[in-house]
Amino acid sequence: MRTRVKICGFTRVEDAVCAAQLGVDAIGLVFYPPSPRNVDIEQAVKIVSALPAFVSIVALFVDEQESRIREVLEQVPIDCLQFHGDEPGEDCRLYSKRYMKAVRMQDGIDIADLALQYHDAAGLLLDAYHPGAKGGTGSRFDWDLIPEQCALPIILAGGLDQGNARQAVQTVRPYALDVSSGVEAEKGVKDALKMAAFIREVNEGDRIII
Repeated sequence: MRTRVKICGFTRVEDAVCAAQLGVDAIGLVFYPPSPRNVDIEQAVKIVSALPAFVSIVALFVDEQESRIREVLEQVPIDCLQFHGDEPGEDCRLYSKRYMKAVRMQDGIDIADLALQYHDAAGLLLDAYHPGAKGGTGSRFDWDLIPEQCALPIILAGGLDQGNARQAVQTVRPYALDVSSGVEAEKGVKDALKMAAFIREVNEGDRIII
C-alpha cells in the first residue's frame, strides 16, 4: 500500500499549489488562532480555490466552538476535519464530515481504547506530546508506543522531515505521514525543496517495502 502524505499548516497560496504539483495527497489548514500557521476564512478560500482536483483539504481545529466550525464549513470546501484538542467523539460527529482525531502520544496512552471511542474516525493521527502545545512542535515521540495492530488507519506525525520519513514508513508502516515544521523555511512558510525531498523519501520507503 502506498503511504499517503499530508502537509499541514499552509498560509500561502503558492506553497499549497507547489505541494499539489509535487504530488501531496492532502493539505492541512489550521484554524487555531494561537498557532503561527493559523489562517482566516478569506485566506483559506484563496488557498483552496487555487488547488487542482484530487487534493484533499483538511481543516484543523483545537477545542473550537461548534458555531465557528460551522462558519468555516459554510465558506470553505473542506473534505475532512482534524480535531487536535480534547474533543469527545460525539463532538467530532456533529458535522456529517469525515474526521481524524489527533492523539498526543505519551506513556499510558491506550490506542485500542481510543479506536473504540472514535470508532467512526477516518484515522487516528499520532503526534508528539508537549505540555504547552497542541501540535506543530517539530518533536518526535517514541514510535515503540504505537501498537502493531489498530482498528483505525494510523497517520503518523511529530518531528518528521526528509531525514526520517523513509525510516518512518519502513518502521511504522502507517497509512499516512503528516508533516508541518519539517518542510518549512519558517513557521507557516513552506520550502519547496524540503517538500519535494520529503515526498521523495516517502515514495522510496514504499518502494523498498514492496
